[in-house]
Amino acid sequence: MDIKNPITKERLVNGFKKLGNLRIKVDHSTILTVSALALILFIAFGVRILPLKWEIQSGSLHLSEFDPYHQYRFTEYIVNHGFLAWIWPEPWIDYQRWYPQGAPVATTALPGLPLTAAFFYKIVSLFATNLSLRDFCVVFPAIMGALTCLALYFLGKDIGGKKLGMFAALLLALSPSYIQRTSIGFFDDETVGIFALILFSLFFLRSLDEDKPMSSTVKYGVATGLVFGYFTSAWGAALYPVGITGIFVFVMILLKRYSQRLLLSFSITFGLGLLIAINVPSLSLRYLMTFTILPIVGLFALLCVAEVNRVTQSTKWKLTFVVLFFILLITGFALLWQLGYMQSVAGKFISVLNPFTREASPLIESVAEHRISSWGSIYYDLGIGIIFFATGLFFAIGNLTNRNLFLLIYGLTSLYFACSMVRLLVLMAPAFCLLMAVGVTGLLKPFSTLLKEPPKISVKKKLGLEYVGKEFSGIAVVLIFIILMSTMAFPSPKVFRQAYAPITITAGSLSIAPNEPVAEWLNMLDWTKNNLNSKTVVCSWWDYGYWLTILGNTTSLADNATINSTQIQNIGFIFMSNETQALKMLKRYNASYILVFVTFDVNGNWIDWAGGDNGKWTWMARISGSGRDRLVNTEKMIDAQSMWVNETRFGFFNTSANNGQGAWQWNATTGMTTVIYKLMAWGKYRWCEGKVSDPEELQWAYNNLTAADIKPVYFKEAYFSGVDLSANDGKTKYGGLVPLVCLYKIDWAKYYADYPNS
Repeated sequence: MDIKNPITKERLVNGFKKLGNLRIKVDHSTILTVSALALILFIAFGVRILPLKWEIQSGSLHLSEFDPYHQYRFTEYIVNHGFLAWIWPEPWIDYQRWYPQGAPVATTALPGLPLTAAFFYKIVSLFATNLSLRDFCVVFPAIMGALTCLALYFLGKDIGGKKLGMFAALLLALSPSYIQRTSIGFFDDETVGIFALILFSLFFLRSLDEDKPMSSTVKYGVATGLVFGYFTSAWGAALYPVGITGIFVFVMILLKRYSQRLLLSFSITFGLGLLIAINVPSLSLRYLMTFTILPIVGLFALLCVAEVNRVTQSTKWKLTFVVLFFILLITGFALLWQLGYMQSVAGKFISVLNPFTREASPLIESVAEHRISSWGSIYYDLGIGIIFFATGLFFAIGNLTNRNLFLLIYGLTSLYFACSMVRLLVLMAPAFCLLMAVGVTGLLKPFSTLLKEPPKISVKKKLGLEYVGKEFSGIAVVLIFIILMSTMAFPSPKVFRQAYAPITITAGSLSIAPNEPVAEWLNMLDWTKNNLNSKTVVCSWWDYGYWLTILGNTTSLADNATINSTQIQNIGFIFMSNETQALKMLKRYNASYILVFVTFDVNGNWIDWAGGDNGKWTWMARISGSGRDRLVNTEKMIDAQSMWVNETRFGFFNTSANNGQGAWQWNATTGMTTVIYKLMAWGKYRWCEGKVSDPEELQWAYNNLTAADIKPVYFKEAYFSGVDLSANDGKTKYGGLVPLVCLYKIDWAKYYADYPNS
């Protein structure tokens, strides 16, 4: 282009003048909406990073709880070896976990979250070269929590407008159960799972819009299928949207709301989604034959029958198609069942549908988040917002659009599952926020209308008529506002208290929020990392397997993802048997060390509720007791007279002890000879030396046993983290508690000297 040409030059000058005069027009409503959304996202992110206070004091960032460490290790492997290295050319088996067989990560773990985090870390690390993967994984949940609030805004906006979407997003930003699962450090499946669930609902409902062209149904159907496929690769709860969508479609047919869009959207969604799901190694083709996926085939066939009936005029042929459909459906399911192709539902999903089945499995029941929700815990989480939730259900039923019908099914089913299992309160959080927003906006609508332009509404009085003014509406709005504040901020800011709690390992795995970061666990893991090696086998209760492997760089026998229940029974047997019986089992695992975590107060009294093994050993007894027949008859590890089924063999609960509050009383014959008792008692004795001066108090604490009685024979002190903690520090820093992490080295030389033929 010749810019010296006068005509060209004039065009360029005129073009720049037009560009200078160009003004982007944005209405006030858009500015307010964007500003409010930005504020909500800032609140959502800000609340979730509050635990940074504790991490800054501890000197580094840590992941919370236990499972996030598995997700981090998986992500680290992908970052270091490539996005396909975990499955190709050979499936990854992590031999530092689940020793000796190792953890087959590729075929047992879902890769959705690790792949997502690794992908975004690769991008972010291009700009922030000093950002470590662990620090990124720590902050990742808070970012996803904010993005999920944004997704919920769009879903709420589709259901009831911008105001409803905005309010729902704010409620989710401040939801205690959702904050708990998306605060910094909680790098687990729920981080991306809830986000995927909301996107699935948003796209699926948009695909059914009658006001949009059919191409919109295809577009959103594909988007829903992709989200569903991703959901299945990221969280086991992906079966939940399958269930609620199936119920929704069935109800739509019953209500005679069938349309071609419903058939098209349903087909694309589950056709594409299940195609992705069967390519996830831990799911494979077996996923299509599960008891929860096969009904999708039946619903698809039912939709096809509905479509045939729609285009068929003859009543005779309509009836024929319906009869043939039911015959083929029943015959098909019966054949699959008889031929053994139909897979049963996994036990954990059955236990959610019927929570009472968990009572038969101490392994499942031992996990606190698997327990049935008490009304107290539900009310604490939801607060007085339950009233608005019920009101929202009422308004949704009164205006039963397709979106409201879906929301109604989501709300009621999630409420049931939240009552069934504490952990699933997070699944209910988005539905609760949406329905609460429906309830609040529905109640406020007439009052806000009156405030804008007061109508001439009258009520009958004895002496005539009296008009209702703006004051009545203003009072109603203020009352609703006060009720909402009572559940969010007053009388105590429980939302911030939930977010302000320290990360699990920074709190030393204690059941309280200490005044300062607890160093005992961190010190222990630093010691094992510096003094042991990756092939050193350390036996501990399964809760600490991740920490020992990933932070301590040792080999563990089990962790929270262990699917081998026999291995966990064996670990329970090690702790609940006497020393010689335990060593017979430990020899099988080539263990070199054994670890226990014990909690007591500064006076030397056991504190069973604080998170130590002295509060968990009953589960060790019950879980190992469930393997009684195998241990006695098959493996000959112990005789029938010595074997137990639960904790009652080791003592009893003395209701008159501990100033009338009750305490466990170990018996001398079996209880005080167990490995778990000796390891805990000797650790406590070592701390009490020189700190608890009253010898009578020590005798009471140990049931009149001497130091020689409680000292283990074949387990020698390697490192006791916390043994140097002063009583004053225990009072001022840890609320009067003493957390003691005790690592013992197994004295195999002495054992073989005493039992040369073993």
